[in-house]
Amino acid sequence: MIQVLMVTGYKPFELGIFNNDDPAVRIIKKALKKEIKRLAEEGLEWVLISGQQGVELWAAEMVLELKDEDYDIQLAVLTPFIDQHSKWKEPQKEYYDLVTSQADFLGTISNQPYTSPDQFRNRDRIFLHKSDGLLALYDPEKEGSPKFILELAEKYQEVRDFPIRTIDFYELQTIIEEEQWENQ
Repeated sequence: MIQVLMVTGYKPFELGIFNNDDPAVRIIKKALKKEIKRLAEEGLEWVLISGQQGVELWAAEMVLELKDEDYDIQLAVLTPFIDQHSKWKEPQKEYYDLVTSQADFLGTISNQPYTSPDQFRNRDRIFLHKSDGLLALYDPEKEGSPKFILELAEKYQEVRDFPIRTIDFYELQTIIEEEQWENQ
């Protein structure tokens, strides 16, 4: 049983998404919520993210929705370094602040600003050790930032039971088609 779930995936620009009003965001959120809800019904207690733009913050928003629906689930945001959002555009900063202000736990791994990619590798190692499974929006036909944590998680599976669940573009397309069918 997964009690602590790490969630990650693409950043918005990797998907050609430039604001949260993009119709694709609603589909991605629906897929994330469905999976997190299923796991919550099986005993999931915590969702762990690093607060990256895109899939991680959208997943956090879905956790907050599930909490409002009386699911006993908590959100932890553990950033790789302080002020990771300091160079983001204002709308993204506001969205980050809105979501993270509602987290049950908010912390940082490195108490200094960004210094090197090692801070991301350190985050990945810590997240693997703190969690029982991984949910990622990732399609192997579209490489991107989630590739690195997925490769690390697959190696981690060699020494520990560590479920990895990926949501790919085919699954997102299926959600779109189901909605179109329902709306006919």
